[in-house]
Amino acid sequence: MNPQRTSETETDDMADPLAPGDDAPLKLETFLPYQLNVVSSLTSQALSRVYARRYKIGVPEWRVLVTLGQYGVMTGKAIGAHTHMHKTKVSRAVALLEKRTLLLRRSNSADMRESFLSLTASGRAMYEELAPHALDFARRLTEILSDNDRASFDRSLKRLTSRSAELVAEIVAQDGGDFEDNGMGDL
Repeated sequence: MNPQRTSETETDDMADPLAPGDDAPLKLETFLPYQLNVVSSLTSQALSRVYARRYKIGVPEWRVLVTLGQYGVMTGKAIGAHTHMHKTKVSRAVALLEKRTLLLRRSNSADMRESFLSLTASGRAMYEELAPHALDFARRLTEILSDNDRASFDRSLKRLTSRSAELVAEIVAQDGGDFEDNGMGDL
């Protein structure tokens, strides 16, 4: 149990629990994976409020809708691989979009365990309407960067993404199994 301060004069005797530990080998706020997660989380929070309010869909549904808007027809497994979402999140998003008649499911006659997914006319209309809003959000997010900084950031992000994939493959090989996103990817 932590002792409680009884007066302001005791501050010299007790370390401030919120003061940075200069001797700490790992500082969360300067740890790149954490920094990337914070940017991702804040960006996702802001953007998801826009499409939740306007279109009544969440992040997984938005990703499925946009992916199908981009590619036309895909399987749930392919959407999961493209969006880096766990298969259960994809499945739930597909079910919700199908219930709202934004998505059409066709059985794959070569493999009855999977279906081909595509947008309905309503789903395509939603995609066409939300795309400019998403692009405007991305523009507003990056307008603080100069053209040179933006180009450098894009190159760096591609390199970090590629390296992250290499590290996942390396760790999976060491573990001797397939990589399965357990939904605990946030730092």
